[in-house]
Amino acid sequence: MRLPSSIFVSVSLFTAETTAALYLSSTYRSAGDQIWQGLTLLFTLVPSVLVQLTLTFIHRDLSRDRPLVLLLHILQLGPVVRCLEAFCIYGSVGRVEEPYVSIIRKKQMPRRGQSEEVERQVGQAEGKLFTHRAAFARTSVIQAFLGSAPQLTLQLYICVLQQGVSVGRGTLMVISLLSIIKYDDYEVDVRPMAYVCIFLWRSFEIATRVVVLVLFSSVLQLWVLPVVLLNFLVFFLYPWILFWQSHSPFPENIEKTLTRVGTTIVLCLLTFLYAGINMFCWSAVQVKLNDPDLINKSQNWYRMAVYYMMRFVENASLLLLWYIYKTDFYKFFCAPLLVLQLLVAYAIAIFFMLVFYQFCHPCRRLFSSSMTQGLWNCSSLLCLMCNSASPQNRPLGDAPRPAKSAGPPNDEALDSASDSADDVPNETSYDMLSDTICENANEVGNNICGGINGDVNHSVSCNA
Repeated sequence: MRLPSSIFVSVSLFTAETTAALYLSSTYRSAGDQIWQGLTLLFTLVPSVLVQLTLTFIHRDLSRDRPLVLLLHILQLGPVVRCLEAFCIYGSVGRVEEPYVSIIRKKQMPRRGQSEEVERQVGQAEGKLFTHRAAFARTSVIQAFLGSAPQLTLQLYICVLQQGVSVGRGTLMVISLLSIIKYDDYEVDVRPMAYVCIFLWRSFEIATRVVVLVLFSSVLQLWVLPVVLLNFLVFFLYPWILFWQSHSPFPENIEKTLTRVGTTIVLCLLTFLYAGINMFCWSAVQVKLNDPDLINKSQNWYRMAVYYMMRFVENASLLLLWYIYKTDFYKFFCAPLLVLQLLVAYAIAIFFMLVFYQFCHPCRRLFSSSMTQGLWNCSSLLCLMCNSASPQNRPLGDAPRPAKSAGPPNDEALDSASDSADDVPNETSYDMLSDTICENANEVGNNICGGINGDVNHSVSCNA
């Protein structure tokens, strides 16, 4: 059984960020900056409350007689007591014989087109520890994108306006950045180079996005609110529009004890988190309300390409407007060089994303074994040439084949997945609580494909 180190890191960052934010808000109050004090507290308390509700919901504390635990959650100390409980469970493993065990079926990563299903016994302690890991995987994403990312943007904006960085503000910015780019341990073993690619990919992508928003808001304060609201509403309403178009029945399998109103609130919170993630970076999994698991298990390369193209155009447009309306404060900077650096930084993020999917992903590859064929498939996907181009316009002997990554994996795709993992049969992740199993390589890919804070598949799912 693994040491719950990811839980300890999550709680440490949560406690450090909350403490730094409270201290910084007190300095704003002393200086008479009530607006900055209010916004700093807002971006601290709102995600903290959501974290407490998530931990309470996952562990079903409302249906148990645990008044002390509920009181600690009300006092915003839920993550601390959950961390202590997880380490107590880890320390008690093997000391007391467990009378009941569960039989868990797990499917290994396909090896040479063949997969093997294995069974093993899981004790109650390991099941409880898995519950804690799943809960903190969700809360880490909530804290990162509904708290740390807005907090980092706000404090950087204040630094630009006040033309200086104080010790408290700089400390909070560093902790917020670490909270955003932190990664948990994966259920699937990946190479160290994969971690490096994911870290650089997300670091360049999020940092560039934050700096662009800060620069734009520093010269056009009134226009930044419509830009942010438009981005947020598009990603918030997009899953609901797809759900409405599918004519699917209303999801009823989230929690048996929830009413229809409660289920609607949970789904709104889920899409709220999904919109918050996509405000700053590409979400590892896509919300699909008509799916029983509430996530889309297949990788949609077209949607991903459209997202990065539109985001690059948006960042370039915001930088262009900043360059046109920049104030005298920026006369000490080389504005064209700064614009070029930010655009190059975002291009570097896309480059590391391509490197990760092509060489480091354990389940799929961006291009096929033939680079020429892969480039042609990618261009066909981006330009929709597969549906509109006539046969005479295609090169002879190089007819494009349908992209394999958009649909369920076949034998050839499984072979490439096993090759990319060096033929090592890594075991997929599983959910002991809902007793679900990762049935194919695509679901494993959604757990790894660039998610923030580790198991992002669990972090945006409401299944307890």
